[in-house]
Amino acid sequence: MVAPNTAFNAYKQNSVTTASPGELTLMLYNGCLKFLLQAKKAIEAKDIEAKNTNLKKAQAIISELMVTLNMDLDVSKQMLPLYDYMNRRLIEANTKNDTDIIDEVMGLTTEFRDTWKQVIQVTRQQQFSNVQQV
Repeated sequence: MVAPNTAFNAYKQNSVTTASPGELTLMLYNGCLKFLLQAKKAIEAKDIEAKNTNLKKAQAIISELMVTLNMDLDVSKQMLPLYDYMNRRLIEANTKNDTDIIDEVMGLTTEFRDTWKQVIQVTRQQQFSNVQQV
């Protein structure tokens, strides 16, 4: 019998390998939020190592979002400085152990994630409408 943890890891791996680019971006936003929350909890618990690890993971996700932007699109040109700002704020949060900065970045990340969710939903509705018209 397969151990529950092994089955869950296989499910997670499969969900990533079969996800659309839009769904992968959504996963990145959700992962970033998870690491930011863990970093905030680590600061409150005075666990400096966990804080540093989780903030670096969140920064890595933001960096990934930055490098995958399609700079041919105007929206990408607007997002790049926002991601850069978020990255710099996380460096500051790490050096100052500042949960308020983490809250600020969480707020931005949540807004971006929620907007991205809407984009995915609208795109799916349009694709479904186009399929039905054929």
